[in-house]
This record gives sequence, structure tokens and C-alpha cells, in this order.
Amino acid sequence: MLRVLREMREQVPLTQMELASKLNVTQVFISKCESGQRRLDLVEIRAWCTAMGVSTSDFLEAVEAGIANAHTQRDAPG
Repeated sequence: MLRVLREMREQVPLTQMELASKLNVTQVFISKCESGQRRLDLVEIRAWCTAMGVSTSDFLEAVEAGIANAHTQRDAPG
């Protein structure tokens, strides 16, 4: 999930500072969330998506695809 958040922010493109400004939080807050030092709840994720111009459903689909891909790679004979 964290990778998807960061990748979507970068694709928009927005810097951490720009996203922080849109969300009325600090850049440090954005950094901590993206690095996993602070967790986001669903309401916060929705706000991030809105600030990035991404639908929450597109974000969740990308997260699901990443999880499925990780499981496929983990389960592949190696």
C-alpha cells in the first residue's frame, strides 16, 4: 500500500511538500506515512486520493494488484 501511495503521488506528479500543502499537514507527516512510520486510516487515504486527483477505487485496485503480484512471486517455484 505504501509503495502505491508513493508511486501515485509521483505519477501525478506531486512532491511531498505539494501533497502536504493540499492536505494541510507537514511534509514530515507525508514522509512518515509513506515510510510506514505512521499508519493511515481509510478516511485519510480517501483525502490523499482526492488531493492527488485519483479515485479511491483506482487506488484500492492498484493495492490489490500489488498484493496479488506479491503472492504470485512468492508462490512461484524458484
